[in-house]
Amino acid sequence: MFSIEFLHTIREHEIDTISRHFAPGARILEIGGGTGYQAKLLTDRGFKVSTIDMDTSRYKDEQVFPVTEYDGKVFPFADDSFDVVFSSSVLEHIADLAPIHRESRRVLKAGGYCVHVMPTAVWRFWDWLAHYAESIQRCAALVPSLVPRRLRVGELKRSIGVLREMMRFCREQAVVPRHGETGNALTELWTFSRRYWVQHFRLHNFEVVLAEGMGLFYTGHMIFGRRWPLRSRERAASVLGSVCILYKVTSQLPRRDA
Repeated sequence: MFSIEFLHTIREHEIDTISRHFAPGARILEIGGGTGYQAKLLTDRGFKVSTIDMDTSRYKDEQVFPVTEYDGKVFPFADDSFDVVFSSSVLEHIADLAPIHRESRRVLKAGGYCVHVMPTAVWRFWDWLAHYAESIQRCAALVPSLVPRRLRVGELKRSIGVLREMMRFCREQAVVPRHGETGNALTELWTFSRRYWVQHFRLHNFEVVLAEGMGLFYTGHMIFGRRWPLRSRERAASVLGSVCILYKVTSQLPRRDA
C-alpha cells in the first residue's frame, strides 16, 4: 500500500547516491519536485536547489519545501541559470519530452548536464507481480466476511454483497495498469529499459555519460514497506536487479536549439 513515509525513506537513500554526481554547491533545477522532499535533502547537503512541478501534482498539499508551479513546457527561469537539471521518476510520466529537453538546454550553464533517475524494466516486471500479490491479499481480507454470522436473510444478503464486491475488484485488477504515459504495462518492459532510454537520449542529441543502477529493490506497491530494511533491499537488488537507473547526460547541441 502507498505510504508517503516509505517513499521518503527510498528518496533519502537515492539522494545519497545521486548527490555524488553533483559538484559541491552546484545550482540545481529539479523537474517534478512533488513534495519537495528531495530538494530539501539536497539543500541540506549544501546545494542550491530550485524545484518545479505542475499544479496537477498529487503531492501539492504535502509539500515540505517550496515548489514552483509551471505549465509543463517552459521553465520559469532565465537562460544559463543552472549547473544541473535533475529529475527522479519523472520523465516516464511526460508524453512529449521535446520541450523538457529544449528547456533543459536553455537553462543549463555552459558545461552543465542532466541527471535523470528512472524505473527499469526490472521494476516493471516485479511491480507487475506485486500488483497481483496485493490484489490477492486484499481479496483474502474479505473472505471472512463471506461467511454469514447467522442464518438470516439479512446476513445472506450481506455475504452476497461482499461476493459481488470481490468479483468487481477482481475484474478491475485483472489488467495491470501502465505506469508511464505511453503504451501499456507489457510494452513498458521495453520503454523502461536501459537500451530504450540510451537510444532516446541519443535521438534527442544528448550524450549518455553514465547509466548505472541505483542498487535498491522495491516496487510501486511498497510491499512490506519499512519492515523490509534498506540494507536487505540492497542485497536483493544484486540478485533481483536494480529498480532504478541513473542517467547522466550532456547536450550535443547548442543550448538554444529549436
